[in-house]
Amino acid sequence: MKYERSINYYETDAMGIVHHSNYIRFLEEARCFFLDKIGLHYKKIEDEGLMIPVLEVNCKYKHPARYADTIVIDIKMCELKGVKMIMDYAITNKNTGDLIMEAQTKHCFTDSNLKPIILKKVKPEINKILEENARA
Repeated sequence: MKYERSINYYETDAMGIVHHSNYIRFLEEARCFFLDKIGLHYKKIEDEGLMIPVLEVNCKYKHPARYADTIVIDIKMCELKGVKMIMDYAITNKNTGDLIMEAQTKHCFTDSNLKPIILKKVKPEINKILEENARA
């Protein structure tokens, strides 16, 4: 699935490139977009008493993005097992095709008290939707 956005001026640093910390937000935007597109808006997930905290983020910066660039974030769920979900991302510059960043986020499923849960047992309907949209 692809999520597209333009780079805002305030997201750049003194060198005129996107500050590295903004990419974490871009990943979250793409992840929320992904969930929304498969029918699991994050508000709906939270209303069900489910949380999906980030456990780990790995990023490999390849090429800078600059103000007014349009980036495309290709996002896919590469693993869904037990209490764990892993998402992969590739960010490219829409105009040049340059690979800007490769990233991966690891998550777990918890209840609203942050107690880990096995999604398939506790929320099988949500697990089914996620399984249908997971791809290796």
